[in-house]
Amino acid sequence: MSELAADLGAADLDAVRDRLARSPGELTPHRVAQALREAGRPVGDAAVLAAYETLRRDVVGAGPLEPLLREPHVTDVLVNGPDRVYLDRGSGLELTPVRFPDDEAVRRLAQRLAALGGRRLDDATPYVDLRLPDGSRCHAVLAPLARPGTVISLRVPRRRAFSLDDLVDACLLDRRAAEVLDEIVAAGLAFLVSGGTGSGKTTLLAALLARVPEGERIVVVEDASELRPDHPHVVALEGRPPNIEGAGAVEVRTLVRQALRMRPDRLVVGEVRGAEVVDLLAALNTGHEGGCGTLHANSALDVPARVEALALAGGLGRDAAHSQLASAVDVVVHLARDRDGVRRLRQVAVPVRRPDGLVVMESALDLPAGGPPAPGPAAGRLAERIAR
Repeated sequence: MSELAADLGAADLDAVRDRLARSPGELTPHRVAQALREAGRPVGDAAVLAAYETLRRDVVGAGPLEPLLREPHVTDVLVNGPDRVYLDRGSGLELTPVRFPDDEAVRRLAQRLAALGGRRLDDATPYVDLRLPDGSRCHAVLAPLARPGTVISLRVPRRRAFSLDDLVDACLLDRRAAEVLDEIVAAGLAFLVSGGTGSGKTTLLAALLARVPEGERIVVVEDASELRPDHPHVVALEGRPPNIEGAGAVEVRTLVRQALRMRPDRLVVGEVRGAEVVDLLAALNTGHEGGCGTLHANSALDVPARVEALALAGGLGRDAAHSQLASAVDVVVHLARDRDGVRRLRQVAVPVRRPDGLVVMESALDLPAGGPPAPGPAAGRLAERIAR
């Protein structure tokens, strides 16, 4: 809120809101000045314009968060109640000077953002996860479920997709690792990008998909559309949550089956988080080479256990899940966020099937923090798969 608008006080602005609500119409500086006079606060033009701008932000866009969303390189804006607003430019969280008058103001903003996405947010449905019209991902939880107040998390869409060269310049990976990843894509190997939340999985996957030959058709399936690869032939399918009546949901698993009928050269599941892993593994085992997706995992070594757990939810037993994984996935690329907040590629690994039938991961390339890339014990296996 600007200093001039702040001088009016939250009570004055609330009074103006009430008067404007009682006489619906377009929000204009003239109507704001009239409402201020009716509230007993005759003010100058500068204060009227400042109050108008504050109120306009309340009903347009993301309100006081709008300037943060326009900051260069911002990936996330996080609201922890009225007094703590953070942003992330890719190098860790930064506390911003943005403040809300009270939790009710945060609640109003969260409800308006939910309404923009056609969703309801109230005490009966106190949380929401949706994509806004501008492509931003919005998640909100109302107080008192959330402390220290209503919480809003905004994932900002990139204005343009990063290339592998951009990611090298940003120190997410080095030149040698970029060459290895380029070879993996060119060879049509199936791969998973693993890592924690906010580690850069979607960013890296989009950059790799941009390296797919232009003559190939990419079909992307996502729960919430985030992937924007710089490629001329991309078809995207997006899941849909149930409506207020609890009907109309479209699950990612259903969309994966639909995608198989769309003649994909590369089938991509933007984030494998549930039973759809069964359909993805099945697809990659039926001639759909070069398929890929992202997966939450603590390390590349934990990927088989993570796939096993997700496959179990989809009705696939342990032995079958490991058998499918061994045949379907050629490479796992793992990302991590370092203590300094910077995202970095940490490991390239390949799945290896043990004599008992279970799959373990072996490192083909390790990228230690601050050190040069080091070939792992599976470097030869990866080279063979690329050559094959």
